[in-house]
Amino acid sequence: MEAQEQPLSQEQETRTKQEPEKKKKKSKNEKFKWWQTLLLLTLTLVISVGAGYYVSSKYLWSSYDKDQLKLQLESAKDTVDQKPNDPKSYVSLGYAYFLNGDNDEAIKQYKTAIDLDKNYFDAYFNLGLVYNKENRLNDSVKMAQKATEISPKDYKGFLLKGMSYRKLKMYSDSIEALNEANKLMPGNTDILYEIGRVAEDQGDKKNAEEIYKDALNYDPMYKPALVGLKRIGKK
Repeated sequence: MEAQEQPLSQEQETRTKQEPEKKKKKSKNEKFKWWQTLLLLTLTLVISVGAGYYVSSKYLWSSYDKDQLKLQLESAKDTVDQKPNDPKSYVSLGYAYFLNGDNDEAIKQYKTAIDLDKNYFDAYFNLGLVYNKENRLNDSVKMAQKATEISPKDYKGFLLKGMSYRKLKMYSDSIEALNEANKLMPGNTDILYEIGRVAEDQGDKKNAEEIYKDALNYDPMYKPALVGLKRIGKK
């Protein structure tokens, strides 16, 4: 997946391994009871299509014009110059650097934002997304954990945690986090897709297919689920 960085506050919304990772052996506890997930999804399929794409379209699947990206970067730099003590400006600058392919500089800006505000959710969340993309998964989990502590009612921190745990093959932990995200934002297509990815990664193609189709019930053009169905069809 291609992760994208963007401050997720409403006003900012646009279209635009430090420690070794341990592979855990699958145990009975890590085999999630998929009927429970499907029941949970059935009970929560009540939110509009607009709930989806909040992470995926902004973080995972968008494409951008190079000239626009350069302009965005210059604008973000100007904002930092004007507001050098505002953590939001550094998160925006980090996002711009990320879109221009400079993850190292993006990380630097997010860390600056955190230095200015130790409780700034967007900085931890966006930093965690960059770490997730770079497969610095333990670091990504740490940022997600901090984000959920700061804002326990924001589903995105739990979604990031679930994404990172899945990549670490810690499936029971992933499902626990994703179910929490689903409680906070029922019917969100990004969450449904990640639950489907857990099923798929565990070899449960049937349930993965059902969950991807559930996501498409919200939005027939939801690209991650469409790609997931095609991927399953090739296996």
